[in-house]
Amino acid sequence: MYPLFFLLLFVYVCLLFSNIGVLALIVTEKSLHQPMYILFCNLSVNDLIGNTVLLPQLMAHILSTERFITYKQCVLQAFHSHTFGSASHMILLIGLTVRLSRCRSVIQNAYCDNASLFKLSCEDVSINNIYGLFFTVLLFSCSIGGIAVTYLRIALICWVRKNKEMNNKALQTCTSHLVLYLIMLWSGFLTIILHRFPDYPDLRKIAYILFHVVPANLNPIIYGMQTRSLRDKILQILQRKVAPRLQHKDIHR
Repeated sequence: MYPLFFLLLFVYVCLLFSNIGVLALIVTEKSLHQPMYILFCNLSVNDLIGNTVLLPQLMAHILSTERFITYKQCVLQAFHSHTFGSASHMILLIGLTVRLSRCRSVIQNAYCDNASLFKLSCEDVSINNIYGLFFTVLLFSCSIGGIAVTYLRIALICWVRKNKEMNNKALQTCTSHLVLYLIMLWSGFLTIILHRFPDYPDLRKIAYILFHVVPANLNPIIYGMQTRSLRDKILQILQRKVAPRLQHKDIHR
């Protein structure tokens, strides 16, 4: 368990450092106070919240032999889980679940989410399953549809204008975004599907952890380093810190 603990700790520290770094840079640099960078702030805040409610508790459970969580903490985790995944659209999932009575106390998952909660009940959860699957299909369809329309419009503009530099930039940005989006899409989709197949609990846990930690670590690196203004500011800060140290060493020599 200790290698897994330190791996998750390393991942958590990295995502804290990178996301807080991007936030601090955007907040302190007035030249970055533009609508586009508000999007980057939203990504970082969402990644920080989504992983802070997951990783510390998960690391504590890894080291502990008694892996308990109170029902209220579980509801709070589930709320932040769905907030992380799809903003406030999943609130009615949670609302349908907390009305149920409970007759079980064991959660076969690494993390509290809506399906884990309503499985604790012995009541009829058909409404929860129907609504959950319907809304998931609707959400995924809208998301995939929006991405498809956006990419088609970008491709059309690139084809019409035939600007090589612009096409290269669009290809680079879209490829990075598409890779991150597909990781989130398929890991989230696997988690939802595997909830209906209780024989694969470990695979579901891995998929859910990937859904949280992979995009949270890659977002600030990919978007930060591909956006010229952010990249220039980061390099300027690094040069300011590295140059005085080199000069100090030269003086001593």
